Amino acid sequence: MLKMLMTYEQALDFIHSTYKFGTKLGLENITKLLEFMGNPQKGLKVIHVAGTNGKGSTCAFINQMLIEAGFRVGLYTSPFLESFNERIKLNNQPIDNQELASITEFVKERIEEMIRQGFSHPTEFEVVTAIGFEFFKRKNVDFVVLEVGLGGRFDATNVVENPEICVITSIGFDHMDILGSTIEKIAFEKAGIIKQNTKVILALQRYEKVKEVISKVCKEQNAQLIEVERNYHVLKNTLEGIVFDCVTPKGIYKNLEIKLLGTHQVENALNCVYVYECLKEKYDIKTEALIKGLLNARWNGRFEVLIDTPLVVLDGAHNVDGMKVLVENCKIYLNDKKIVAVVGILKDKEYEKMISLIKSVAQRVIFTLVPSQKRAFSEKEALEISHKCGVEFVPDFREAIKYALGLCNEDDAVIICGSLYLVGAARGFLKSMLSRL
Repeated sequence: MLKMLMTYEQALDFIHSTYKFGTKLGLENITKLLEFMGNPQKGLKVIHVAGTNGKGSTCAFINQMLIEAGFRVGLYTSPFLESFNERIKLNNQPIDNQELASITEFVKERIEEMIRQGFSHPTEFEVVTAIGFEFFKRKNVDFVVLEVGLGGRFDATNVVENPEICVITSIGFDHMDILGSTIEKIAFEKAGIIKQNTKVILALQRYEKVKEVISKVCKEQNAQLIEVERNYHVLKNTLEGIVFDCVTPKGIYKNLEIKLLGTHQVENALNCVYVYECLKEKYDIKTEALIKGLLNARWNGRFEVLIDTPLVVLDGAHNVDGMKVLVENCKIYLNDKKIVAVVGILKDKEYEKMISLIKSVAQRVIFTLVPSQKRAFSEKEALEISHKCGVEFVPDFREAIKYALGLCNEDDAVIICGSLYLVGAARGFLKSMLSRL
């Protein structure tokens, strides 16, 4: 009897069913699963990216630069905004449904064998990471730009043994229940991706103690620490994009342009400049690939202007440091506009501080529920928070967005922020609204 192949829907059902196995930080499970799969991660050239803020944007810049240089590039990121397939890409194209189903079935069979032999069931993130590695191996990619899911030291992506380069982006306070309550403890967890004799690029940091922690781990691992220098000058900064010059110890770069908005994106772009300088010592990557990579990189949901009139901005700021950056960007780009903010925050975040920050620039703040998330507030909890923080409350995010738009004139702005899960759902909803107009 012919065996029925797994469908895309069955693949997603299987992946999401593993959510019940929770978040288990540690490498034992993923290591064992990958062994059963023949270790697809071995032999991949990996640029491993950890940090609190700016990971995704940094990955987007590096990914695009390598594509412009003519390489086949795998990109692994989380979470997705609108479609699960976004998490695993080849040259910016998400894994297709059929291939995702085929690889998921392959991984599921290996998990069943693991269980039969008495090993624990992998978590959802471990399963997805394994699918990603298998896809990249089958596609014979030249590089993988690999974003850490949570922390670094015990993150499933940290099975990579010899990364080409480790990048540590801006570190701040997030996931303190798991990573620790001090910046030193959080930095130590992020530094867990640093391997023996690797090159480590450390982004510009808000907290001085981060450098001490990373430097100590680099010495222990005999890794070369390369600190990004704050040596840049912004020439133009408008909603159309940013033009800047920068100087590194190895080069002078004039009139670099990015379409990702916010001064923090210049700093994320600098991470890519330093990665370029390291990679060009081994690989044929021209400066033109760097210039085009920065210009053509896109990363949705990060101060993304989705609608022009009234201006609708999506921003995935989901912690206090991210919200501070969003507030700075509002002052730069929206200083002359009335701002209505739709905010949804998960319950493990510092929601009171985040709401207080967005209230400093928004004339109206509407608190809403983050859809389809186990870490979301209940309606009762969210109503209490809205009263406590002095903001309005509309439970359904779609109704909250429509209400916000109704409060605006054509010269005003709506900002949707607080969680990438909210931003992803809002993006899909707004696009469907636009398609019906």
